[in-house]
Amino acid sequence: MDLYPPPLIRDCLIHIFAFLTEEDLITASSVCQMCLQRWSFCNLAVLGSEHVNHSWKRYFLQRCHLEMKMTAGRSGGYTCKSLRGHAGRVVGLVYLQGNSAQSPDLWNSRATVCSASTDGTVRAWDIQNGELLWCSPVQSPLTAIIVDERREVVITADSTGLIKTWQGESGQEGASFATGSPLGSLLQYNINNNWFLTVGTSQGSVCTLADSALTKKSSVMVCDSFKVNTLLVSRDKKWITAGTKDKDDLSPKVIYTESLTSPSEDEDPLCQSLPVTGCQAAVFIPTQPARLALIHNGLHNNKALTVFDVSIKKTKYKSEIQVQQVESFPLTLNTRSSQVLLEAADSNCLVLAAGQGLYVYSLKGALIANFKEHTMSISSISVDSFRVVTASQDLSLRVLTWGKDRDHGLTLESQYHLLGGSHTMSRRFTHVACDYSSITASAEGKDGKDVLKAYSFTS
Repeated sequence: MDLYPPPLIRDCLIHIFAFLTEEDLITASSVCQMCLQRWSFCNLAVLGSEHVNHSWKRYFLQRCHLEMKMTAGRSGGYTCKSLRGHAGRVVGLVYLQGNSAQSPDLWNSRATVCSASTDGTVRAWDIQNGELLWCSPVQSPLTAIIVDERREVVITADSTGLIKTWQGESGQEGASFATGSPLGSLLQYNINNNWFLTVGTSQGSVCTLADSALTKKSSVMVCDSFKVNTLLVSRDKKWITAGTKDKDDLSPKVIYTESLTSPSEDEDPLCQSLPVTGCQAAVFIPTQPARLALIHNGLHNNKALTVFDVSIKKTKYKSEIQVQQVESFPLTLNTRSSQVLLEAADSNCLVLAAGQGLYVYSLKGALIANFKEHTMSISSISVDSFRVVTASQDLSLRVLTWGKDRDHGLTLESQYHLLGGSHTMSRRFTHVACDYSSITASAEGKDGKDVLKAYSFTS
């Protein structure tokens, strides 16, 4: 007997359902409702194409099985591949192709990760098979890598300030643009199907480029003579936040995106400083149009976290930026670490890493959870709707998963460690990134040649 008989086409199903009673229809849709209740979506596209179809029941069971493996982290529930080839330090890694946590394709779990190194190359990897897909020609040491929103183009910057684009599928070199000075950050975004790249320079300015040719659109001074290493775009794409972590008495700024992408010769860029100094970390809340959370200098040399809503007020004669404080509270992190990492999990949950500690705060300032499970400082974090992964200098990854408590709402539960190999060969983890069914991290090699560790969970 065929375990998975050929599915009926939708017209046939609709015809059959027309004969069912209300009670029977409710029973028939129960698995779909279970998917909706558990994962807050009901997208028919995840069930397959016109040629390959799967039932809601099979999808539900397969995804539950995958999440069980990702939550348990037991040997045999995942494979680990060591990806070797770089002859220098890995400065960043990004998922070019991966499985979305919002609507994962459980029947096609291939993932492609691109890494950039001080050896001057970009490399693309099939992490399930541990294979190198392509490698770029050698250039000056690379300093940064990002992927565009459509996950089609990889963008890199090198130590001379040269920006290049690479076709993700083939590795073919695209356009290039020379900024003339080392860069602090890269930010890509699309507005009305128009492609833009904003870069922060070491001289304190932000330069905006457009389209596949990297045509220069504007340059705006943000923090004169200090590196722009904070660069974010709001969810509604109307605002850019730019600033430096290198000067305690400087304030980050919000810039109206239109001033960068469509500058006017007759008007100055619409830009305003935020009423805080010494910004050490920042994030736009992903579920809000333009809500910004920042960690900055507080009272008595302590850190504080402040949340702002950013909007624009237009009149007949002028436009003004309005910055409204939503919340502000002190942070008691009990750490001397200078590096603070900040991510947003949803509209009311912030994840913060400092030193060996991981902290979860509500936007009201309530400490929801805190963990201190690494023996050395956390160097990188990855946050999505299913889990949080921390990478540490102790050469381990810690995996934590989100849950829901009836009384307290969203909770974070610690699950297990993933080890990065022998301390005789590697020093620490430096970067981590995830898709729904895999985790990839870079381990610093003692011989100067970093290695990627790819952990793939299967359904």
